[in-house]
Amino acid sequence: QLQASGGGLVQPGGSLRLSCAASGITLDYYAVGWFRQAPGKERERVACISSRGNTLSYADSVQGRFIISRDNAKNTVYLQMNSLKPEDTAVYFCAAVRYGWCVDNVMDYWGKGTQVTVSS
Repeated sequence: QLQASGGGLVQPGGSLRLSCAASGITLDYYAVGWFRQAPGKERERVACISSRGNTLSYADSVQGRFIISRDNAKNTVYLQMNSLKPEDTAVYFCAAVRYGWCVDNVMDYWGKGTQVTVSS
């Protein structure tokens, strides 16, 4: 019910925009987060946005470079990733939670991941 897209190969310093499109649920009622998992590492939360879009949070590692946003009319959440670094390489997942905040083990819905590779 969540579909992440927009990943790809990009050079260091480049940009990508990920999209998380929902079907079968109305994202208006959900906080939505982006998480990522790099090879050999645990999954980590990258960013989260409240249902109304008025509360945002970012991991320290992406603060100032990534921007999470949502368009409830399109039932879609975005992650604009700028100034990408090789350490941003990971599979990126979006997830939604009806009650509460973006915490890995309480999310109600998960999308399949999209690969982001930052390399020259």
